[in-house]
Amino acid sequence: MKFAICNEIFQGWKLEDAFSCSAKVGYDAVEIAPFTVAQYVTDISASERQKIRDLAARAGIAISGIHWVLAQTEGLHLTHPDAAVRAKTSKYLCDLVDFCGDLDGKIIVFGSPKQRNILDGVTPKAAWDWATAAFGEPVKQAENRDITICFEPLSAAETNFINTAAEAIQFVQQFNSPHFKILLDVKAMCAEPKPIPQIIRDSWPHFGYFHANDRNLKGPGFGNVDFKPIAAALKEVGYDGCVSVEVFNFDDGAEIIARKSLEYLKRVFS
Repeated sequence: MKFAICNEIFQGWKLEDAFSCSAKVGYDAVEIAPFTVAQYVTDISASERQKIRDLAARAGIAISGIHWVLAQTEGLHLTHPDAAVRAKTSKYLCDLVDFCGDLDGKIIVFGSPKQRNILDGVTPKAAWDWATAAFGEPVKQAENRDITICFEPLSAAETNFINTAAEAIQFVQQFNSPHFKILLDVKAMCAEPKPIPQIIRDSWPHFGYFHANDRNLKGPGFGNVDFKPIAAALKEVGYDGCVSVEVFNFDDGAEIIARKSLEYLKRVFS
C-alpha cells in the first residue's frame, strides 16, 4: 500500500519543506490543496507548475493529486440555478484537470460541499441533472490527461447533495468512464449506517482513492476508529492506490500528525 498526506496540514510551511518532511517521515506522495498555492489554479503559471514538480522530485516524493479544489474560490457552484455559474464551474473543473496533470498528479478529489449544496428552490432532480451536465467536459478532459476525478460522498452535516457511497457510485456510473470514480473517506463513512468495511466491499471497483482520518477530525490512530478491518477490506478487494492522510484538526502540529498517522497506518496494513 502507498501512503500519501495532504499538504494543508503544513500550515505556514514552504512547499519544499512540506515535501521534504513528508518524504523523511516515509510517505510516498503528497496530495496538494490548490488554495495553498493560489486562490485559482488559472493564476499558477507553467513555470510555477514546473517548479512544484521539481521541488517534489528533489525531495524524492510523488504528487498523488489535488483536493479541496474549490476552496477559497468565488462564484463557482455545481448545482446553481444560473446556467452561467454552472458553465463557469465546469470550465474551472477542466482547468483543475490540467493543473493536476501538469503536476504529474493522477487524482482529483471533488468534495466541495458548499459549492454543490442544493439551494433553496432547486429540486433534487434538477441539481442532479445540472451536476451531471457540469461534469461532462471535465470527465472528457480527465480522459485526455489520464487523470481520475473522484467524487466524494459527504455526510448530511456537510452537504445535502450526495451523502452516501452508493449515491456517489450511481452518479459517476452515468459517465461509464474509468476516469470518473468516487473517493472513500473514513470520516464521511462514519456517518453512514453501514459498517465501513462493508462500504468498501460494496463500493469496489468504483472508488479510485482513499482518505484516512478519524471521526474526531484528526489523523488515523488519533481516535477510536479501528483501521484493522478497514485495511483488511482494502486488501481484500485489491485496492492498490494511495491511502492519504487528510485531517481537519491541526492542533497536534504537522510533524506529529504526519509521523504518528503513518506509524499507525503501517502497523495496521502490515
